[in-house]
Amino acid sequence: MATIRHEIVIDASPQHVWDVISDVGAVHRRLLPGRVVDTRIEGVERFLTFPDGHVVRELIVTVDDAARRLAYGVVDGARPALDRHHATFEVYDAGDRARLVWTTDILPDSAAPAVRRRTGFGIVDMKQAIEAAAPDRVFPFRIQRLPGLPDRD
Repeated sequence: MATIRHEIVIDASPQHVWDVISDVGAVHRRLLPGRVVDTRIEGVERFLTFPDGHVVRELIVTVDDAARRLAYGVVDGARPALDRHHATFEVYDAGDRARLVWTTDILPDSAAPAVRRRTGFGIVDMKQAIEAAAPDRVFPFRIQRLPGLPDRD
C-alpha cells in the first residue's frame, strides 16, 4: 500500500481549521469551493460532486474532535481508479497558526504519482479557502489613517 503525506501550515487558528475540516457536509462551501460543487451526506457516507458531474462516494470513518482527526475512505468513483483508499486529516497547533497533515493510503501502488499530484494541489486549495474565511486571520499589513480624514464615530 502506498502512503502519500502532505503537510502545510495555515494562517488560521487550529480550532478554525478543525471546524472547517470536520464540517463534512460543507466541502463545497468551506474546504474546496469551486473544486467540489456539491456535498451530500447519507448516514456515514459522503457524496462529492465535481464540476464535470463526476461523483465520489466516501465513507466517513471517524470525526474525533479531541484529537482533531478525520478519517475517511473513498468507496466509489476514485480518479484514478483505486482498489483501496483510506485517508486522514489531522490538525495541530503551530504557534498562532495551524499545521494540517493529510495522509492517504492507496492500492494499487502504481496510482501513487497521480494521487500525490492531485492531493498536492488539493491541500494548497484547502489552505487558500480556509485562510480566506478565517475570522482570526492575522493580516500582513497595518491599516493607517490617511492625513486629513476625520475620525470615524
